[in-house]
Amino acid sequence: MTDALAAASTTTFDGPRVRVQRRTTSSIVALILSVVVLVAVASMPLWASQGLIRDIVRLCCYIAIAQMWNMLAGYAGIVSVGQQAFVGVAAYMMFIIAQLWGVDPFVAVVLAMIAPALLAIPTYGLLHRLDGPYFAIGTWVIAEVMRLATSNFGYVNAGAGMSLRVMTGYSATERAVGISLLAALMLLVTVGGSYWLLRSRYGLALIAMRDNPIAAASQGVNVSRLRFLIWVAAAVGTGLAGAIYFMAQLRITPPSAYDPNWANIAIFIVMVGGLGSLEGVIIGALIYFFADRWFGQYGATYLVVLGLLTLFMALFARGGIWGLICKVVDAPWFPTRRTLVEERQ
Repeated sequence: MTDALAAASTTTFDGPRVRVQRRTTSSIVALILSVVVLVAVASMPLWASQGLIRDIVRLCCYIAIAQMWNMLAGYAGIVSVGQQAFVGVAAYMMFIIAQLWGVDPFVAVVLAMIAPALLAIPTYGLLHRLDGPYFAIGTWVIAEVMRLATSNFGYVNAGAGMSLRVMTGYSATERAVGISLLAALMLLVTVGGSYWLLRSRYGLALIAMRDNPIAAASQGVNVSRLRFLIWVAAAVGTGLAGAIYFMAQLRITPPSAYDPNWANIAIFIVMVGGLGSLEGVIIGALIYFFADRWFGQYGATYLVVLGLLTLFMALFARGGIWGLICKVVDAPWFPTRRTLVEERQ
């Protein structure tokens, strides 16, 4: 009996060997296409007209701002309707650094990111105790305060706005090259950075927090700290898009910088494309961009249709268009889930 027990204690039961798979055929194709898109955006002066460059830069800004809102609402559980505060403060800081302080405007875009980060820290301290609609209203109040303060601040020419006259020191080609490179960098930071984050261990914590904050906290996730970090990161990403957008416009005013439509656009793109997915942001941004170009002339009617579409998706297709696609075919462009695959012996 002793020999039998000894033999049993040394016996091993080998099950099937498995490995963790995170890359799929569709993701490899998407990665190649993403590199092609980034190269195409960066090289726009070689093949695109000035008007087309402005349009593509605008689309890139839409994608960046929407992705930052997607990280807030889709993962951190923070609903903000005041992201225009970070658009405006970063854009104005870029104009101040470049036009008034004499710093190279392309360097000023990067330096201006300090402003939304500094604004995000105290605003989160004021608002983090609020929940749901109260937090959302609080973000809108902050944005309105920033708009009113800027409209009465003589250093930035108050409500009359500012022009980026320093850009006249560059040729049209040089301006196009600089803005194209910044647009490609913006996509890499906001979309690529989000994807990198979601594939890391912090991404696992974000997904757990999105599904159930209480359960995530019980497993050791510091929910409040993670929400704060996402809030600051989203503010910086949103501000980067704002600075690049108004650099391309060469002029800024408080109503345009702190326009509530910035938040409206982000909400529409994410809700229609698919909340909590990078693929949905790209789909929603393309839908909004072309809808705005083709039907923007209809004014109020066009906006009502967009609002009704957003409401319809929120009520009957909460996963957005990407969620509907996923019900038909499982081919993620940016997979973040981990799948166990049995290895063949």
